[in-house]
Amino acid sequence: MDVVSELLWILAGLAAIMAASIATVVLFVRAVYKRVRRNRTLGGMVLRTRAGLSRGPQRKVLELRVQLNDTLDSGQAAVDIASRSGWPRGELPRLFRRIQTVGITLDSQLRLMESETEFAVLTEEIPMARQRVDEITGLVRRIRSAVASGIAGPTDDALVALRSDVDREVAALQAGMQELHALYVRDGLVDRSR
Repeated sequence: MDVVSELLWILAGLAAIMAASIATVVLFVRAVYKRVRRNRTLGGMVLRTRAGLSRGPQRKVLELRVQLNDTLDSGQAAVDIASRSGWPRGELPRLFRRIQTVGITLDSQLRLMESETEFAVLTEEIPMARQRVDEITGLVRRIRSAVASGIAGPTDDALVALRSDVDREVAALQAGMQELHALYVRDGLVDRSR
């Protein structure tokens, strides 16, 4: 009996170790999964991969989600650059937040469409969804254009001033080299026959 009880204790210990190991692995996988879901870059890659592997109307819906995701990321980048650049940005951040709100709602609608199983319903709803995504893309394009023109103006002015300074310095260097050469010739340090 003594051997049997020791064997039971060993088995119970091994079972406890296995249960703890399995629980640890499950918790680790769950944490990684949550982190991946929250990471926009990885989420975008997963969405792009799903769009590439899907067929039929679901593929079109996934492609619209990819376009919407890329558009909103692009707009956010433009607003971030505008915020850091120091030029007057006006109401762009507030307007972009409104666009993001509409985009998030539209993405939810697209996710719902993605789960639709009836081909006819999807075929009917996709053109309207495409129009909405294209409208958001156009709005973000206008915001990006405004940011680009706001940044380009000061950049163009700086480039003109820089070009003028470089031209002046090059001319001064050339004049200095000519004067130095003339002094060498006058002092006989340079052979005139060259």
